[in-house]
Amino acid sequence: MHILDAVLIAQALLGAFDNLWHHEWAARLPHRRGARRELALHAGREALYGALFLGLAWWSWHGTLALAVAAVLAVEVVITLTDFLEEDRTRQLPPFERWLHTVLTVSYGLFLGLMGPRLIEWWQQPTALAPAGRGLVSWVFTAMAVAVWAWSLRNALAVRRLGREAEALREESALPPAPRHASAVLITGATGFVGQALVRRLRAQGRRLIVLSRDPKQARLQFGTDIAVVGSLDEIAAETRIEAFVHLAGARVLGRPWTRARRGELMESRTRLTEQLHRLVRRLERPPAVLVAASAVGFYGAPESGVVCDERSPAQRGVFQSDLCAAIEHEAMRMETVGMRVVRLRFGVILGREDGAYPMQALAARFGLAARLGDGRQPVPWIHRDDAVGFIDWALRRPDLRGAVNAVAPDLCDQAAFSTALAASFGRRAWMRMPAAPLRALAGEMSTLLLDGQRVVPRIALASAYPYRFATLAAALRDLASHPDAPVRMRPSDEGRTADDAASM
Repeated sequence: MHILDAVLIAQALLGAFDNLWHHEWAARLPHRRGARRELALHAGREALYGALFLGLAWWSWHGTLALAVAAVLAVEVVITLTDFLEEDRTRQLPPFERWLHTVLTVSYGLFLGLMGPRLIEWWQQPTALAPAGRGLVSWVFTAMAVAVWAWSLRNALAVRRLGREAEALREESALPPAPRHASAVLITGATGFVGQALVRRLRAQGRRLIVLSRDPKQARLQFGTDIAVVGSLDEIAAETRIEAFVHLAGARVLGRPWTRARRGELMESRTRLTEQLHRLVRRLERPPAVLVAASAVGFYGAPESGVVCDERSPAQRGVFQSDLCAAIEHEAMRMETVGMRVVRLRFGVILGREDGAYPMQALAARFGLAARLGDGRQPVPWIHRDDAVGFIDWALRRPDLRGAVNAVAPDLCDQAAFSTALAASFGRRAWMRMPAAPLRALAGEMSTLLLDGQRVVPRIALASAYPYRFATLAAALRDLASHPDAPVRMRPSDEGRTADDAASM
C-alpha cells in the first residue's frame, strides 16, 4: 500500500469517527434545525469524498482530466473552511472535537502534499482515463465511497426534513408573542427529544418560555427569537417572574457502558442541575409554584416477575438505575422546602419518530429484523411522545397533582409482544431472537435496560382521568409508522388533547 493510500484511509476513518461521535452522538445535528446549513456542507463534502475514493480506486486521471481531481480537492478545502465558520457561528465545539478537526486538517494537508506530485505527473501525460486497479486497496476505496455517499444522502435527507420543520417554526413564530410581563416557564433539556415537543406545545399556548442550554447559539437558532435562551441560571435576574420549572436535562443513559466514571457522570448531570435550580429559587424574589421533574420507571429497579408497580412501590436499593432515579427524585423533593409543588414523572420508554428507542427498532422492523430479546417476557412500560409531553402539560395545570406519577400507557405488554406489534405495524413478522447472555456480556449492568423491566401501572393517571391520546400500543405504533417524515406541528387546538433520556432508565 502506498503512503498516499494509507493517509487517505486514515483521513476517512478519522472523519467517520468525527461524524458518528461528535455530529451524530454528541451534537445530534440531524435533529437540530439550527444545524441545517452545517449538514448541507457535510453532505456536499461527503459527496466529493465519495467521488474521490471511487475515482482513485480504479483509474489514473491523465492530462487535462487531472484538473477534475484538483478541482475536487480545492472545492473540499473551500467547503471545510466554510464549515469551520458555520460551526463557530452556530454551536460551541467541545475541546476534543476541535482537536480532532485540527488533526483532520493536518492529515488533509499531508494528503495534498503527497497528491500534488502525482497530479503533476498525470498532467504531463496525454489526456486519458487509464485503468489503475490495485487489488484490495481498490475494493477498500470502493467500499468507502459507497459508505460516504450513503452518509451524504442521509445528511441531505436530514437537511430537507429540517427545512420543513423550519417552515413549521415560522408558522409557530407567527403566533402572537406572550406578554413580556407574563410569568415564564423555565425548561432544562429543551433541545432534547421531549423538550423540543414541549416547547412547541407551550409556545402554541402563548406561554412565555425561558430555555437553559449548554449551547445557547444552537438553541437560539433552533427556537427563534421569541424564546429566551440562557447558558447559565446565573443570567436570570432575581426579579424575573417564573411560574414553573420543567427539568428534563441529563446525560444519555443508554449508550456507553456504566463504568464508575460513567455512573458518576449520569448522576451528576441530573443532581447538579437540580441543585442549581434550588439556588435560583432562593435568589428569585418570588419562587415558582411548581417543579415538574423527569424521572423514570427505572426507579422500581428490576422487580420479580409478576410484581406490579404503582406510585406507592419502593425503590430497589443497590440497583444503579433505581439509585439514579431515587437520587433525581430526592433532589427534586428538596424544592418542597421552599413551598413549591413538586411532580416527579416516572416515564416509561418514550416512543417517537425523531429520537429515543423507536427509530432504530423501527428501522430493524422495516427490514424484517425485529427481535425478541432474551426470553421476551420482560415488561416494556411505554408511552407515546405526545402523551409524554401531555403529562408534563397536565402536571403544570393541575394544582392538586403532586408527588410521583407513573407516566406510562395503560396498555401493558412484554418485550416479545412489543416486537411483534412493532413488526406488524410495518407488515412484517418478528422472527429473530437475541439470547440474553451475549447482551449481558457486552453491555454489563446496562443490559438491564433491555433484558429486565417493570410491570408499571399508571394508577394516578387513571384515577385522575388523564386524557391519553394513545392509550393502546397498536394505536401508538400505527401513528408512528405513518408519515415518518412529516414535521410535527403543535397548535393551540392540541392543548386539551394530551401532555430525556431519563426515559431509558
